[in-house]
Amino acid sequence: MYQVAIDQPSGADEETIHLGAYNAAFHELGLRWHWDARMYQDLQRNGGEKEQLQVYLETRQPHLLRAYDVEFLTNAIHTTKSRWYTAIVTSATRMAPTVDWAEMQKAEIGA
Repeated sequence: MYQVAIDQPSGADEETIHLGAYNAAFHELGLRWHWDARMYQDLQRNGGEKEQLQVYLETRQPHLLRAYDVEFLTNAIHTTKSRWYTAIVTSATRMAPTVDWAEMQKAEIGA
């Protein structure tokens, strides 16, 4: 029986992969925002991933909370991000973290 070893990402790679997974999730969910490394690092001071998302939604996207429950949004984003993270880590290329999601969104809206 064959066993395939998956390289575990280093600390810096780990952060890049998480950031790429978040931006991929935002794009997939049609959310028109993009986190850069600084934003991601700033949010990491707010506890776990769901707490980070909640702080971001409450401080940077409060208009969404008039239409959606914060728990619903954080769960939707977190679930999608987790799926992307797994896909990136298990892929041989690990390309998603290097995709410029902000530029992709600009092209979609004609900016």
